[in-house]
Amino acid sequence: MGEIRWLGHSAFQIKMANKTILIDPWIKGNPTCPISLDDIKQVDIVCVTHDHMDHMGDAIEICRKTGATLVGIHEISVYAEEQGVNVVGMNIGGTLQVDDLAITMVQAFHSCERGFSAGFVVRAGKASVYHAGDTGLFQDMQLVGRLYQPKIALLPIGGHYTMGPREAVEAAKLIKPEAVIPMHYASFPVLEKDPEKFIQLMRLEAPEIRVIALKPGETHQLDE
Repeated sequence: MGEIRWLGHSAFQIKMANKTILIDPWIKGNPTCPISLDDIKQVDIVCVTHDHMDHMGDAIEICRKTGATLVGIHEISVYAEEQGVNVVGMNIGGTLQVDDLAITMVQAFHSCERGFSAGFVVRAGKASVYHAGDTGLFQDMQLVGRLYQPKIALLPIGGHYTMGPREAVEAAKLIKPEAVIPMHYASFPVLEKDPEKFIQLMRLEAPEIRVIALKPGETHQLDE
């Protein structure tokens, strides 16, 4: 049985196919993160959606500390390799296979300094999780749902820098996952303070999709 744990903002720990994956591990300075870097002991893969500080976060330090491999778009991987960590560079549309784990990089619409912003679909057995990264709403989210059929979608709802609740509901309707875990809120003053607006809109417009509103540090079990 795998699990997904929210570490606040857009940071998640996913255990799947006997691997531990961190996505966008902003730990230090993250006001909603319930752990410290000292609590991170064993990691296999660190996925970075883009190079903004609240997503690249502590990826380099974690990879140095644990020996984990950083997975990111080509330009981020070049930068990370220069910092002395193990990397696998890839690009949008590609899939990395690590034993029984598949990591597919998909597009996102957001700014960045290196390469392009992206999202990831992580799959193993029956489990599949789509981390949308920082993004606005775009129609081709429908293709992510059609091609990769994620059971859980991790969607930003904070607004201002990404989709807000209204747009995130439309994204969920395009992707059609079994459940959505909202993210990227409550960490900056300009963002939505809680997921209540998103939850209410989902109940009205997509009641067939479950909303799992985790508190930072909470986990959800994945059926592999």
